Amino acid sequence: MIVWYRNCIDNPMRRISFGILVAVAVFMVLVTGTLVMKSRAIRMEPAEPPTSKADYRIKDVQLEEESGNVRWKLVADQAEVFDAEGRTGLRRPVVDIHQPLRSWRVWGDEGDVLQKTKDLEVRRNVVLVSNDGLRLETSVLRWQASTKRLWTDAPVRITRDGTVIEGSGLAVDMTRQTAEVKGRVRAQFTKFPRVSP
Repeated sequence: MIVWYRNCIDNPMRRISFGILVAVAVFMVLVTGTLVMKSRAIRMEPAEPPTSKADYRIKDVQLEEESGNVRWKLVADQAEVFDAEGRTGLRRPVVDIHQPLRSWRVWGDEGDVLQKTKDLEVRRNVVLVSNDGLRLETSVLRWQASTKRLWTDAPVRITRDGTVIEGSGLAVDMTRQTAEVKGRVRAQFTKFPRVSP
């Protein structure tokens, strides 16, 4: 080894070869050290949310149906169909309901339609508005198609023409045309209708 080193110093070509060998060795040590240090410094990335187990997805959904004198239209950013559950999950659903004398629009952040019964549930930041100025706000609203019943067990806030009604639930029977605000009800009237004698 000492003889080879002395030969390298005495011969200029060997000196260049020796310099290149040293440079490559130093480069390899630096690269290896950098990789080891970076691999130790890598932070664990947060786990991605689990992917949906939907059978299939549809973007920009639009459905329309007419039954008797009631026509409705459903629009959503996305639908995920779960055949085994008989359910379609909706993202940002908007439902328009039209009857001859009135119409409503309901929207929320997410919802579900049960495929067999056509029951509907809209959740998170749910708002219902009617063409006569009624506005309902809640966190979940359900439609039971067989009984034509609209209901929620979540707190509700209903406003119309300066009147505010708040309660802990709501049940609307469309067949009998009745509505019941449930729980402890608070009502505030800022306008009073004129009563004729």
